[in-house]
Amino acid sequence: MQAVLVSPPAVFIILFAIIAGGARLARAMAFKRTVKLPAGAGASYACGEDNYDHRLQPDYSGFFRFAFFFTIAHVAALMITTAPVGSLRTFVVSLLYIEGVIIGLLVLLRG
Repeated sequence: MQAVLVSPPAVFIILFAIIAGGARLARAMAFKRTVKLPAGAGASYACGEDNYDHRLQPDYSGFFRFAFFFTIAHVAALMITTAPVGSLRTFVVSLLYIEGVIIGLLVLLRG
């Protein structure tokens, strides 16, 4: 019986039941609004102006290039530092990998 209770599906079901019960208890104890809010209470408002059509559309193109650069650089560093040392074959493969990373970074930074 003890082996069944510590199996992953049983633990999942038990924890799910505990969390669901806690959520229901929290919902029952939660504050309930009795007063109805005015019509514009939930509308966005900034500096004395209604801002219905003023949504910010940030440009992430520079960020993505920066993120890809660091991803490529970190994966390259991880692959090269964890390569086994001691044979010419791994050295050549590491050099080819470095060459591929340099070409990839040049293509990334070109545009």
